[in-house]
Amino acid sequence: MSELTLLVRRLFRRRVVLLAAILLCGIVGLALLLPMLLGIDPNAINVLERLQAPSARHWAGTDELGRDLGMRIVWGGRYSILIGVATACFSVLCGTVLGLMAGFFRRLDAPIMRVVDAMMSFPDILLGIALVSILGASLWNVVLALSIVYTPRVARVVRASTLVIRELLFVEAARALGVGTARILYAHILPNLMSPVLVQLTFIFAYAILAEAGLSFLGVGVPPEIPTWGTMIASSLQYADRAFWTILYPGVAIVLTALSLQIVGDGVRDLLDPKLRKSA
Repeated sequence: MSELTLLVRRLFRRRVVLLAAILLCGIVGLALLLPMLLGIDPNAINVLERLQAPSARHWAGTDELGRDLGMRIVWGGRYSILIGVATACFSVLCGTVLGLMAGFFRRLDAPIMRVVDAMMSFPDILLGIALVSILGASLWNVVLALSIVYTPRVARVVRASTLVIRELLFVEAARALGVGTARILYAHILPNLMSPVLVQLTFIFAYAILAEAGLSFLGVGVPPEIPTWGTMIASSLQYADRAFWTILYPGVAIVLTALSLQIVGDGVRDLLDPKLRKSA
């Protein structure tokens, strides 16, 4: 049996992690494939059917403009997932570079970490609001703002791991053999950082989806014409007393996606934790 198969079996040994992974794959699959298969326009307006309750024709009801809410949730999942993936990748990339520099080069440790500490002193949502207000409301500006918000988290984790790894014998041996600094960082330290980095990737994915929904709800996220789950809730807030489903279903999509990501992230963390591996 291959090592990859063993890792997958150990990851999904807990049934809750397996169910979360299946749910997450289902949400992503629906968001990517269903609009292409059905060919329904999620922005088609029909004011004669506005604020209709869920039915066989519209399984999630309609919104204030008579648009099919179910299709908008599926279509909006593309944007919400895109924001989550892009934010997680940019944050992990920048945070890993900063953490490596701070952890390996003693001269850079203090200045980098003081900036990181200053950024982490602000609540995430307030820093996100400030950055989006400065950059302007657009999808990629939201991604940039959230990446700046979550980069310090990754940098602190990577720095802490780098401080430990750089003192290990194999790194000292590489130095003694005259291996260059760049190669030590790339070939010896970076591979040993994959465990905490992968865990941070899954968590930031979930945090970014929640943060985008919060920013859009407050009116400082992506423009209203982009149907993310957050903008759907924000635009339907004034109709919540008459059509609760316009808020309920986008909210359920956010909760299920974030919860499944958190559970999968916990499973990855437990899988890669050396203490838990020894006890297993």
